[in-house]
Amino acid sequence: MQGVWRELAGLMLPVDCAGCGRPRTELCAQCRRALARDGRGARRVRPRPGPAGLPRVWAGAPYADEVRAVLLAHKERGALRLAGPLGAVLAGAVRGLRAVGGPLLLVPVPSARRSVAGRGHDPVRRIALAAAGELRRAGAGARVLAVLRQRRAVADQAGLSARQRLANVAGALEVPGGARRLLTGQPVVLVDDLMTTGATLAEAARAVAAADGRVIGAAVVAAPSTAFDIEVHRPSGRGKEFPVASS
Repeated sequence: MQGVWRELAGLMLPVDCAGCGRPRTELCAQCRRALARDGRGARRVRPRPGPAGLPRVWAGAPYADEVRAVLLAHKERGALRLAGPLGAVLAGAVRGLRAVGGPLLLVPVPSARRSVAGRGHDPVRRIALAAAGELRRAGAGARVLAVLRQRRAVADQAGLSARQRLANVAGALEVPGGARRLLTGQPVVLVDDLMTTGATLAEAARAVAAADGRVIGAAVVAAPSTAFDIEVHRPSGRGKEFPVASS
């Protein structure tokens, strides 16, 4: 029945797939598979060189093609219903950290206030909430705690080198005094939609640690293909291993 209503909505309010432009579907099956990497799941990612203080990071998919288009549609064009499938990908990255113990706190990297005002929503927080819901439905305790704030303005990171990005965000984030007690000793997973150089996640980790939070890792929806770790593949029946580059 739900599918019928979705089809009727598509007839009255036609939309194109955010990933490939296929008509009358907000996200087609092919692009959903691209987000999920055809079942291969999340992988460890490492920017090279990585900034000091960067926790281990897992990403759901390489930032290219359909994945890039879907992320941009959600962030810049306000396709809010894409938060669900993007949140499912982020939840997979959180699971990749293999965190054990009690409930996790998902702490989203904050957007600048002017960006939130311009877009009309906070895309990372919205995806984080969807990811927490996905994790809870799967039996894992998780909740979103949006306690990070920008203490000063930062420049647009686009076009900056890795060193310039580090300087741009150094000391830019903080946890306000009243929120510090919520983090004390708690296992924290930093979450973001995209990791490039890792500078922002390293600064977020510093700010959470300064508030006595315990950062156990970071999870992102996507990262550059070059950041994905090399997978070691062992052919069946053979003893030798050879590397296979992840995509």
